[in-house]
Formats: sequence, C-alpha cells, structure tokens
Amino acid sequence: MDADGLIFACATTAEERAAKKLGVPAVRVGVRAANGVPDGRLVSFGLAGALRDGLAVGDVLDATRVVSKDGTVLWEGPGLGVGTHATILGSDELVHDPGERARLHAASGADAVDMESGVLARSGRLAGVLRVVSDDVRSAIEGVDATVHPDGRTNAVGLVKWVAAKRGDAVRSMRDALTALKALESVRRLDGARQGAEAAALPAPGAGRVA
Repeated sequence: MDADGLIFACATTAEERAAKKLGVPAVRVGVRAANGVPDGRLVSFGLAGALRDGLAVGDVLDATRVVSKDGTVLWEGPGLGVGTHATILGSDELVHDPGERARLHAASGADAVDMESGVLARSGRLAGVLRVVSDDVRSAIEGVDATVHPDGRTNAVGLVKWVAAKRGDAVRSMRDALTALKALESVRRLDGARQGAEAAALPAPGAGRVA
C-alpha cells in the first residue's frame, strides 16, 4: 500500500489490527480519540454506520468531507483514491436508532457516521478518511459502545452483558462487524493516497453548511 507519511488513526484494537494487516503505520487513538490525537498527517480509519439507504455492510467509503450534525464542514479533501466518495458525520455519541439516522442524514447531508473523524478534523491534522460500513440504516446496535473501553480495548464484561441482553441483534451486529473488518483488511492499495493527502484542505474557519 502506498501511503507515504500517513498515520492511520484507529479507535479500537480490532481496527488497529486491520490497519497493521495492510502494512500501514497505525495508532490506536481510542473512542473519540480518548488517547489523544497524535502528530502527523492522519487518516481516520475504521468502521462507520450508514445514515442512508444504498449503503451495505462492507462498503468502503473514501470521505471527501467531514461535517458536524448541522452540516457545518469540518474538513474537505480530494479523497485517498479508494472506495466510494462520501461525506462523514463526526458524532459525539453512538448513533443506533433508525429514526435518528434519517434525521441526521437530512440535517447534515452525511452518508455515514463515526465518532473519531470529527475530533481528528478539528485537530487540523486530518489528511483523509477511510471507513467501512459496519451497520446499515436498519441495524440495531444500541449498547454496543459498552463493549469497548474508552481507550479502544475490548470490554469483555460489557461484551458478555450486551450479548446476553440483545441476543439476536448482538449476533447480527458482531457478524456485520466481522464482515466490515474483513473489508478493511482486503484494501490492497490506496491509489493516489499520497497525492490526495498532500492536496487535502485544512479546516476553514466559518466553513458553511452542506447544500
């Protein structure tokens, strides 16, 4: 993979393993970058939840824009040259309700959501976003955040409790997450990653809403 000078910032240990299998420099920043934002040109790498129909589990998203809940642009860039161009919503909390997904899509124009890209965008160090859809607009993932410690390590006790409480929904969610992680691991080359990152725009003060 040609990703000269890029550091792949991952929330969880599972995402960090996927990045290392690609042979790229990776650092675990934790949920919402709880471990801190590292120096360097960063790629927000990992899983994302769909906010609209038409996105399936395993779809690779190459963001050209990161926005807030009201559509304010936090970062824009040309993309890394792999996957489908998309707009990512940087959220402060887990989005799991289908109605909330639809509302956020309408308000922000975003295609998918994660909890790290917004933090990384605001740091001024973001050079790209590579995410894979792990839950579609109808997925039920309420409580899945209790299965991960803030630093990105798996919370074994939380995982057991979540599976016991959610049963079928939990099994489907874990299956979908594994499918998405396999998709991350299967990305073989970021065509144009270096050029795209070098041309990536920094966040602009007073950037406007998404049309």
